[in-house]
Amino acid sequence: MICSPSFLSSNFNKLKEEILSVDQAKWLHFDVMDGRFVKNQTYDDKLVKEVKQYSMQFFDVHLMIENPENYFINYVNAGADVITFHYEATDDPLALIKLIKEKGVLAGISIKPDTKVDVLNDLLPHLDLILIMSVEPGRGGQEFIFDSINKINYLHQKRLDYNYHYYIEVDGGINLKTAKRVRNAGCDVIVVGSFLFKSSDRNSLIEELENV
Repeated sequence: MICSPSFLSSNFNKLKEEILSVDQAKWLHFDVMDGRFVKNQTYDDKLVKEVKQYSMQFFDVHLMIENPENYFINYVNAGADVITFHYEATDDPLALIKLIKEKGVLAGISIKPDTKVDVLNDLLPHLDLILIMSVEPGRGGQEFIFDSINKINYLHQKRLDYNYHYYIEVDGGINLKTAKRVRNAGCDVIVVGSFLFKSSDRNSLIEELENV
C-alpha cells in the first residue's frame, strides 16, 4: 500500500520540519475544510503552494468543502496531483470529474460514512481515486468504522469485474491493525494522521504501515 500522511495533527509552528519527518512517504495528504461542509476549518490553497516549495511528494488533496467546482482550480494551480471532492458537495459530480481531468490532474471522489457506496456506480469508469471515509470527516483521532471494509470490498470487486483503474484510498482511524484489514479488503492508499504523527520514528512507521 501507499501511506499518505495527513499532517493536520502535526505542529504547524514547525510545519516544514514536520513534513520533512515523513519524507519517506511517496504521497502527502492535505485535509481542506471550509467550516461549512464540515464543522472544522483548516487551511486553503496557499498552504498547499507553500509546502510545494520543499516537498517533492505526490500531493493528495481532499476537499471537504461546499461547491468544490468553484475552488478546485486554486488547488490545481497550487500543485495538487490528485483532487478529491465529496459526492455530497456537488450537484454534478461527473462534470467536476471531467473539469479536474482536463487540467491534467487526477480526479477523486469521497463519500461520507452514511453514504451508500453504490451511488458511485455510474462514476466508476471515470474516476482515478475513490476515498472511503472510515470516520466522520472533519476531525482527527476518531475510531475506525468497520462497515468501511464492506465498501472497500465492493469497490475492489467492481474494479476486478470491469477492469477499472482507480485507487481505493481509506482515511480515518488507521493504525497497524486497521491498515492490515483494509489492505486485505483491496485498499491501495491509507491516509494516516494522528497515529503517525505521535510516533518518534515516523519514517520507520510509514514503512511498517505500507508492508503490513
